Amino acid sequence: MTNQNWALADAFSSRNRPVLRGEIGAVSAAHPLAVAAGQSALFQGGSAVDAAIAAQAVLCVVAPDACGLGGDMFALVGDGRETLAITGAGAAPLGMSQVADDGPRAITLPGIAGGWDAMHQRWGRLSLAHVLAPAIRLARDGITLTPALAKAVATQRARLERHGAGEWSLLNLAAGDRFVQPALAALLSTLAEQGALAFYGDVIAQAIVSRVQARGGALSMTDFTAHETPVTPALTIPFQGGEVAVQPPPTQGVLLAMALAGLEQWLKTNPDGGNAASFQHVGVELTEAAFAHRDDAACGAALLDQVLTIDPERAALRGGPRAYLHTAGVSTADAQGLTVSSLISVFDDFGSCVFVPELGLTLNNRAGGFTSGANAAAPGKRPVHTLAPAMLRRGTDLLALATPGADGQVQTLLQVIGRILVQGDDLASTIAAPRWRSEGGQLLIEDNHPALADFALRGHRTLPLQPGDMRFGSVACAGVLAGQPIAVADWRRENWAGVA
Repeated sequence: MTNQNWALADAFSSRNRPVLRGEIGAVSAAHPLAVAAGQSALFQGGSAVDAAIAAQAVLCVVAPDACGLGGDMFALVGDGRETLAITGAGAAPLGMSQVADDGPRAITLPGIAGGWDAMHQRWGRLSLAHVLAPAIRLARDGITLTPALAKAVATQRARLERHGAGEWSLLNLAAGDRFVQPALAALLSTLAEQGALAFYGDVIAQAIVSRVQARGGALSMTDFTAHETPVTPALTIPFQGGEVAVQPPPTQGVLLAMALAGLEQWLKTNPDGGNAASFQHVGVELTEAAFAHRDDAACGAALLDQVLTIDPERAALRGGPRAYLHTAGVSTADAQGLTVSSLISVFDDFGSCVFVPELGLTLNNRAGGFTSGANAAAPGKRPVHTLAPAMLRRGTDLLALATPGADGQVQTLLQVIGRILVQGDDLASTIAAPRWRSEGGQLLIEDNHPALADFALRGHRTLPLQPGDMRFGSVACAGVLAGQPIAVADWRRENWAGVA
């Protein structure tokens, strides 16, 4: 496969979403308004990082069920030399004595604003005021409430009311109504004027601390003072003549690297990739074998020494991956070769459902990601995160891939990377192709998947689902191929793409 094949076969008449080619830059994101904000930043002379922050900020306005300033952000930023990882996530409160999956005891320190500052200081070309302007306008002037967001509110209403969000205007709206967020607009304006680190200053931090402590949580001003945003080298592995970069701890990105390393070993004895069905089966087995190490994800690259033992013919039925669904992806690139793969999230729908009225946001429930063993809860500790963006590098070409879906992220990206680098499929076909997902001991699979019957014959507990089901993710893809920015959207969910 040549580098150029990453972006071929994309006629606009195709059923697949086409590969778009830009001159200034490219954006793919979880909402068309986020893409528009990223394009605006690029047209104003901004970098791929400016475009990514602009798109993320808009997602915080239009998708408060999935993400927000009360949550976290992980990003990989690559250029012609290296790929760096930004850990925009906070730790559990230093005074934590109890942990929960929901409510005030589930909150870790929000990290997205710190992530924005770390990226913008290093790679930004526009002022933060320019970058955040589209999000501020949408929050101030309002958006039309979508049926999907109205449904999320209805589904989570009991949680929202239980944890103090009953006063949020969103709970009184129906699909089609105007959703205006003046407090969120004011918060974004403060960050635009004073810098993203203003989020951790006395006024904003005190509003969050007061609300959390009033509800029985332990978050304190000391936690805000102690917060840091690590910027470190990405975790990288060689794969099929290229390099795959994943997010290092505290995310479970290493599980994708483990599965890819296992696939590389299998390909040494099956250099043609076996038949298509065998290749798919091996992917499932490697996924489940890797997820057995999830609690130890903080070990990072050391886990790559683990040998994943699988049966290449029969299902071991190990299970392992869970059923979470949330998160929003943003991938961007610019003509200077800078490429960003990122994910933002509050974890469950509306996070902890603890609402801070002065700021117009709900806080995350990321402490619900603590489990056992090395990932057991402790004060001042970051739990293992599901957010796992990836970056593919071959020569001077860079490709960013990010998808929502919690434990499904590793699985979706494994299938996409396998199709691109092993099977040689073009990008448009790769992202459109049917997918599977191991979840709770079953193998969920889009019912038009060509390996459906073979999976059953190999002993997998298959559960066919309608193509496009949310559980199969939605890949945001952008990059620089042969010196040109490109972007591709996924037809699943509200994912979109645009170029400048």
